[in-house]
Amino acid sequence: MSATDSSTLAALQQRCPRCHQGRLFTYSAFNLTKFADMPAACPVCGQAYEPEPGFYWGAMYISFAFSTGIMLVVGFGVYFLLNDPDTWVYIVSVAVASVLLTPLSLRYSRTLMLYWFGGVHYDPDRAGTSRRSA
Repeated sequence: MSATDSSTLAALQQRCPRCHQGRLFTYSAFNLTKFADMPAACPVCGQAYEPEPGFYWGAMYISFAFSTGIMLVVGFGVYFLLNDPDTWVYIVSVAVASVLLTPLSLRYSRTLMLYWFGGVHYDPDRAGTSRRSA
């Protein structure tokens, strides 16, 4: 697989911030028992995915922003599409959407935390190397 030079595309694909090739997560987001599992380091370039202990605690704030956005979009959607139904419809709709989107919210909050605050930048020289030669 070839690396992309765009950090935005690499983040959307949940790839390593250094080489843009290695996967950040071990399993698919649809594996509901292991959707948050991450390897310790990039399998391609060896970049550590946890720069310091407790690094991903900051991802809670990003996840909170995602949850707030989900709540607002679903709330406005229910209001306009269902013509302002009863309160229980809002509660159920927001709760279901939040639960269903939890794996994506967690994964993208960790990805953005690593890209924005991990102190790692794209290195095109690392994109073609394997872990053994790094």
